[in-house]
Amino acid sequence: MAYDPLAHIDEDIRRRAARVGLLCLDVDGTLTDGRLYFDANGTELKSFSVLDGQGLTLLRRFGFHVALITARHSLVALKRGTELGLETHIGVHDKLACMDALAARHGLDRERTCFVGDDMPDLDCLLAAGLAVAPANAHPWIAERVHWITRARGGEGAVREVCDVLLAAQGHVETLLRGRAARDGRQA
Repeated sequence: MAYDPLAHIDEDIRRRAARVGLLCLDVDGTLTDGRLYFDANGTELKSFSVLDGQGLTLLRRFGFHVALITARHSLVALKRGTELGLETHIGVHDKLACMDALAARHGLDRERTCFVGDDMPDLDCLLAAGLAVAPANAHPWIAERVHWITRARGGEGAVREVCDVLLAAQGHVETLLRGRAARDGRQA
């Protein structure tokens, strides 16, 4: 049975996903499992899913704008965002103003913006975005106010799930799979 990222997605979410041009992501609890690790020297450590990273890379390949917006001053988040070629904003006190500025810079309105977040600092963006998404392990106050809750937990493929839905809703999957087969020397 072929994987269909839209199989469990209702029509309203499909319509919203089909309009998205900008994906904004919280980091802790969304791209990570939300736990903060520190070594004996106080150096922060985080664990990121390579599935999420690949999904974000695929979105960028198809012309999506992708940004990380985090309130924490996290050099680890900055490094990961830079590594993936994402617009990365750390230490942001007003995430909504940042999201709006990014949308305006790319000629988009809020309806063409998707925000993925898991807790109270993300609420303003989630309430404003055209597509508001929370990972499966989001705080209940957030989960009850978004358009869609992923099946996966933050840091465990939730962002890849969002990326797959965006790609499928905008008709990029066949192109993606044909392109991969051609580059690998296989026939589709």
